[in-house]
Amino acid sequence: MTYQRRFAGALLASSMLAAPLAYGQDSDDATFVEDVIIVNATRRASDVQDVPIAVTVVTPEALERQGVVNIKDLASVASGFNIQSSQTETQGTSIRIRGVGTTGNNIGLESAVGVFIDGVYQSRPGVALGELVDIEAIEMLRGPQGTLFGRNVTAGALNIRTAAPNFDGFEGFANFTYGNYDLVNIQGMLNTPVSETLAVRLTGSYRERDGFMTSTVDPEAESHNRDRFILRGQALWEPTDVTSLRLIADYQEVDENCCAAATISVSPLLSAATVNEIFPAVGFNDSVEEYRFNDQEFGNVIENWNMSAELNHDFGNMTATAIVSYSDFLGSSTQQEFNGGLQYSVAGTTIPEPNRTSFDDIQTLTAELRFQGEAMDGRLDWLVGGFYADEQIVEEFTLGLGPDYTRLVSEANTGDPTLLATFAGIGGYLLQGGDLNPNAVFAPNSGAGQFGQNRFEQDAQSFSVFTHNIFEVTDTVDLTLGARYIDDSKDGSYEQVATGGDLCLSSASLLGGLVADPAGTVGLIDGLGAGAVGLATSASAGTFAFLNCFPFAAPAIGATAPASFAAFGFFPEEYADNFSDEELIYTAKLGWEPDPDLLFFASLTHGYKAGGFNLDASAGAGGADPRFASEEIDAYEVGMKYTLADGRMRFNVTGFWQEMDDFQVLEFTGTRFQTFNVQDVSSKGFEIELNGRLSDYVFLNSGLTYADAGYGSDCDNGGTITEALGLCDSSLTNAPDFSSVLGVTYDGPLGESGWNALANISLSHQSSRRTSTRPRVVSGGVITGATPFDVQDASTKINARIGFTMPNDMVTLEFWGLNITDVVTRGITFNTPLQGASRSAFLDAPAQYGVTLRTRF
Repeated sequence: MTYQRRFAGALLASSMLAAPLAYGQDSDDATFVEDVIIVNATRRASDVQDVPIAVTVVTPEALERQGVVNIKDLASVASGFNIQSSQTETQGTSIRIRGVGTTGNNIGLESAVGVFIDGVYQSRPGVALGELVDIEAIEMLRGPQGTLFGRNVTAGALNIRTAAPNFDGFEGFANFTYGNYDLVNIQGMLNTPVSETLAVRLTGSYRERDGFMTSTVDPEAESHNRDRFILRGQALWEPTDVTSLRLIADYQEVDENCCAAATISVSPLLSAATVNEIFPAVGFNDSVEEYRFNDQEFGNVIENWNMSAELNHDFGNMTATAIVSYSDFLGSSTQQEFNGGLQYSVAGTTIPEPNRTSFDDIQTLTAELRFQGEAMDGRLDWLVGGFYADEQIVEEFTLGLGPDYTRLVSEANTGDPTLLATFAGIGGYLLQGGDLNPNAVFAPNSGAGQFGQNRFEQDAQSFSVFTHNIFEVTDTVDLTLGARYIDDSKDGSYEQVATGGDLCLSSASLLGGLVADPAGTVGLIDGLGAGAVGLATSASAGTFAFLNCFPFAAPAIGATAPASFAAFGFFPEEYADNFSDEELIYTAKLGWEPDPDLLFFASLTHGYKAGGFNLDASAGAGGADPRFASEEIDAYEVGMKYTLADGRMRFNVTGFWQEMDDFQVLEFTGTRFQTFNVQDVSSKGFEIELNGRLSDYVFLNSGLTYADAGYGSDCDNGGTITEALGLCDSSLTNAPDFSSVLGVTYDGPLGESGWNALANISLSHQSSRRTSTRPRVVSGGVITGATPFDVQDASTKINARIGFTMPNDMVTLEFWGLNITDVVTRGITFNTPLQGASRSAFLDAPAQYGVTLRTRF
């Protein structure tokens, strides 16, 4: 096709410095050359406009102008992209493209949007939330991927490629930033050739910032701060013209207070006195700074290190590439959560030592080998390969009931702050052998001392073989066929390490006695008064037993709790099971280039994302199966890519239709994390991008995505999937119908002074979107109304930057602002644990501004 001729000329300049702004599509390794972007989306270097895939590429210059410091900020430069974090960034991060992503924050769920750094798959999005420094390119591939990537994903992929060592000589940069919230950010890079065949590169970054939310309990406590450090070292060895070896090692350290939620509404049963005492900052505000969280300060500490090696060798008639990597991600949390009612590994709490451990440890080994060559006189470009991954997950957390637990939970659910304590007291009396003891009636703060320490493990292996082939049918028509066979297996388990406190066992013993011998049990407790007898024999007795046995802090069946308690249905149950699945995924793409500047394409893809285990204490409660099924997708695309204005502008349009089966959903109900599969889920719409040069020094970046992503009318499979009640005929979470970006940049001379000027303004817009998992309230198997505070209104956020570069191009000073109008938006809204109708939300970042000094040498 004609792209080969165009590409030959572009290669002659491929070593030139990238132009100030470069956006395109379809890249795994992008370079801006004049007005041509050379990409490797199909593992072959091509002009971006000639590859039949919908992808957005962002260069490091664009990242700097938009203030993108990690992948959470990419929504400001790419439409149709959404990322949210909840309680901890360790496991509470979900990425969405075209409205589709993983719904929930369970560490057992793989991401629907895969993240690949230097060709290495990152097993969870939270692992990839490090600083974006010294980046060569970021490529956002839209729709299901798999035939060319180490792990198949159903919604899209982010390919992040760091700048490699080079042999051009000694060079480097140093950036210094100061901003509001006492932001301090230092970045640096040094590159040097050691010999004619060896070059090394060292990159580092340190970022520190105060939090933008403070506590009503402790004025010194803060949340959403930043304190992170990353160091990356690389070596590139090229012993011959046909062989190269690239070694990468990086280490990241994080010590932050992330992330507290704001209470936006409380149970109507709570008294005014309790609200004033515990929830003084409830409600909505005009600025994020006005929000408060109602807990002590808590922390999220992460240590993450990675090593990878990439070997390439050209045999003449084919090339071979091998990539091996190993990573160890360790994240620990110390938290007091949700208004003092619960305590999650907090030093100084009633949880005894040494049972305060909470951590996630993810160790991942991957290996990929692929071969690529040509046949049929160059008309067939073939590729075959194999991939193996071994992932070990260990998660352990301790959750205890805080001193205000029984009072808050009882009042929020019944309006009476003494009922839960009284019920617990009756159970405590029974355990004393029938001897009436007034002290057995617990005080209103009787939750303290009840805790559970739980451990989850998952050992997962994935093996696949794949092929991806491009056949030149005619000079203007190409046919691409790809396939991957995947074999996944996982072993998952849950065990309770320790438990303490008699609150739960007392209540459960009482309820068990009522069921077995109502008359005898009432006889034992009649000395406590008619009110207590009425409470114990009422229909609400089971509810009170459950509240006293919050599954995350309760003794587990198979550990401390007797097997007979399994009949209650809410006690955590230990499990050890296995999951396995295999799938053939495939893709077919047809590209027609009737003119060197015009490409039409169409494609179909069958994708897959592995199932696994709900790694949660409530997963096996009541004998439930803790496993969930694999997710599958069938996706169809048609598109056009048009290069205009003598190659300076790119106008690309893609229409898509994606149908999913066994869509994986995780919902926090307020009392447990529930994982299930949903049928009849789809995303359909279109994307438009117009990018390039408006003039010699003015650049445009614009994009519009319309995505109708939602659950169909039969998402519960004719009523057989009871968990899906309330989901059907609603949009997916955090899936706005419309999202758009618009950015204009001037980067050119400042008059005749010899100085260079930079001016950038960018807007990102999202229409209204849902922020909860479930749009409707379900109680007792019946829909009772709409979920309150579910919808986040439409919003537009504005970023701006102005800078000046000295005539020697070595020093630049920039002034910048992010979300400069301080728009307040909610990322995730959820049921506050055990607080009845109370609702809480995680907020997006407020306005930020500062100054950056850049030096290059």
